[in-house]
Amino acid sequence: MKNAFITGLVIGVLSGLWLFAMHLLGYDLSKDQVSPFEYVSVIIPVAGLYLGLRSYRAHDCNGQIGFLEALIQCFKILVLAGVIAIFAAILYISYVSAGNNVRDFSGRMFAALLIGLLASLGVSLVLTTKSNKVD
Repeated sequence: MKNAFITGLVIGVLSGLWLFAMHLLGYDLSKDQVSPFEYVSVIIPVAGLYLGLRSYRAHDCNGQIGFLEALIQCFKILVLAGVIAIFAAILYISYVSAGNNVRDFSGRMFAALLIGLLASLGVSLVLTTKSNKVD
């Protein structure tokens, strides 16, 4: 659980910082349009999940991990990262972007959830070392 906590904390903090960095760089997050620069933020959860799961596999599982175990570990990481990122988004909406529509921003949070789920499936598939045969 320590690995999931540390990795989730890093992903959540980096995602929150990315949100504020986008604002400081002049990108308006309240519009319905997505700037191409926003797509770079996908690197944070994908790289974080990959590094976190690879570390978990190497240190806690002796180099062997099944798909379901990898998926559960990714889910643990994403839950903590999501809580921290949502907290940062609430701070952003409350203090930085106070007059804008929350509905537009919630679409971005849903997209982040979808990206996290797809990234966890992909990372779990890539790092799985045990094959379970169904006969």
